[in-house]
Amino acid sequence: MLAALSRIDQGDRMTSVPHHYDTTPLAHTDVLVLDYLAALWGASEDLAPELRDELMTTVADYIAMRRTSVADPIDDPRHILHRLGPPESLVAATRRGRIPAHVRRPAVPAPLPPPAAPSSGHEYAGIALITAGSVLLPVISPLAGLLLVSGSPRWSPAQKTAAWVLTGLPVLMGFVLVLAAMVVGGGPEVLLLAYLGMVAGAIIAGLSLLPGLAARRHY
Repeated sequence: MLAALSRIDQGDRMTSVPHHYDTTPLAHTDVLVLDYLAALWGASEDLAPELRDELMTTVADYIAMRRTSVADPIDDPRHILHRLGPPESLVAATRRGRIPAHVRRPAVPAPLPPPAAPSSGHEYAGIALITAGSVLLPVISPLAGLLLVSGSPRWSPAQKTAAWVLTGLPVLMGFVLVLAAMVVGGGPEVLLLAYLGMVAGAIIAGLSLLPGLAARRHY
């Protein structure tokens, strides 16, 4: 109850100070508000303590908000109390399971997400080098593309690592196949298999990075 009353007016005359109390009489408008809250407190004595405190705090916040609203302040608390309705009605509605919606503060709208930042040219060039460039230069071109992608804040470290793995693992396996073919003997089909593996891995890596071009990320 005391916590609810303290929300009504930050500058009210009930604030205590060391060694003395301000005994200036309360304004009539403050008396009306305090009487209303006292009546609400008395009518809600059968509610659970947590629910009772929530009701008192919500109503006190509503009154304070309406009196200090920047857009549409209401100086006369009688209008505010009329909008609230009788304390018994608020208690009855709360007893049925919920505090009336018109008493609650309006929810603060969530901020809109920032618009997607336009992708820079080097990000597109990086993906192009990883995918299309791998057909012409299977190792050198994807490596250059990955270096460009790694310097961009658009992709997370996990996405960049996945792209490196998808590109580098087929290259490593291709070199192993070529070395094995040189040792034990093998035809052109081994070189073709290694080439296709390098190209496929690079293309998959580039495709995994495409969604990042449409989303704004900061890491």
